Amino acid sequence: MPNPIIFISNQRIKKGKLEDYKKNYLQVANMTEATKPKTAAHLAYLNEEGTKASIVHIFSDAESMEVHMKGVDELAKKAYQFMEIESFEIYGRPSDKILAGMMQIAGSGVTLDIKPQSVGGYIRLKSR
Repeated sequence: MPNPIIFISNQRIKKGKLEDYKKNYLQVANMTEATKPKTAAHLAYLNEEGTKASIVHIFSDAESMEVHMKGVDELAKKAYQFMEIESFEIYGRPSDKILAGMMQIAGSGVTLDIKPQSVGGYIRLKSR
């Protein structure tokens, strides 16, 4: 059985852009839910001050993550009006293609933390 992948994008919200950030995030999340059925979770969390956000994605396997990432560049360009990426975290082993893309982004100053080796555990997902 393939191991799931958890991908977390940690972001700093630009001053005065919180409401725009939330609106944009909800549009992206709704679009993702409708068009990317292999994305098991797409969740956003804010700190108390509303200055930082973390987007948590869960994929059943590396292929599902690759499908999710198709077309994300265009969405990211719009989102950069409201935030800046601080770091990425990947738990599990993404495809070589995704890993190469993440390493390229990391080369631009974004911190990348990868923990590819699963020790075990489980995720309970409620089916619809």
